[in-house]
Amino acid sequence: MGLLEDRVAVITGAGRGIGRACALGFVREGAQVVINDVEEAVAAEARAACEELRKGSAAIHVGSVANPADTDALMKTAADTFGKLDILVNNAGITRDRMSHQMTDEWWDLVIDVNLTGTFNCIRSTARYMRDVAKKEIEDHGRPKYHRKIVNFFSTAAIRGNPGQINYTAAKMGNVGITRTIAQEWGRFWINCNAVAPGFTNTRLTAPKQKGDELGVPEEQRQAMLQRIPMGRFGEPEDIANAVLFFSSPMSDFVTGQEINVSGGMQIP
Repeated sequence: MGLLEDRVAVITGAGRGIGRACALGFVREGAQVVINDVEEAVAAEARAACEELRKGSAAIHVGSVANPADTDALMKTAADTFGKLDILVNNAGITRDRMSHQMTDEWWDLVIDVNLTGTFNCIRSTARYMRDVAKKEIEDHGRPKYHRKIVNFFSTAAIRGNPGQINYTAAKMGNVGITRTIAQEWGRFWINCNAVAPGFTNTRLTAPKQKGDELGVPEEQRQAMLQRIPMGRFGEPEDIANAVLFFSSPMSDFVTGQEINVSGGMQIP
């Protein structure tokens, strides 16, 4: 049996990169997953990849975590499709980089709305499917049936600060506060809440940036970052997904309110 046998997980931003790696890893370990993304085509591609591993293992929901109505519908999709909700992975995130004195209200609000408010929206939307279910189990049986899991994302860039990313770093450190608060509020319901901070990882957000590109990192900055990683390579989505799997599995049942960075040694507290 896999580590996540008979578990149902919602993974936001799961059409590409780290989120997709999490979805595939979860399915390999026995879970059924709901793949959320704002782009239907990439969500459908991720679902197809999961279904190749195991039929009936994946569903999709298209919508933005910045919209509370969308996050309510997302959690309902899990319950309606698979009968319950056990794991939430708050992976959805975006960047809009600009030096602080040039940051626009639009870009500040957009990054905060997706990266920070989106995490809150998703957690609040799970309450009836995770917290309330566990509360009823306690009333009926004296304890929850098992541990349910929430995994949030922050960033090593937020830990140290990062020029040009005041909106992103503020949002990601806010997720640390959310993680620690939910761990205390929902711990008695056996809902573990932890957070993962990816280091420099190969995704479309960190791909070599060409002039005029909205996303990506200039190659000289990529190479400078590489020099700071003791293991001598950038992270891959699967490296981060492995840490998410640990926090989502029974291996971490007595771990909550914690943050771990997955950076190849680039960030050592």
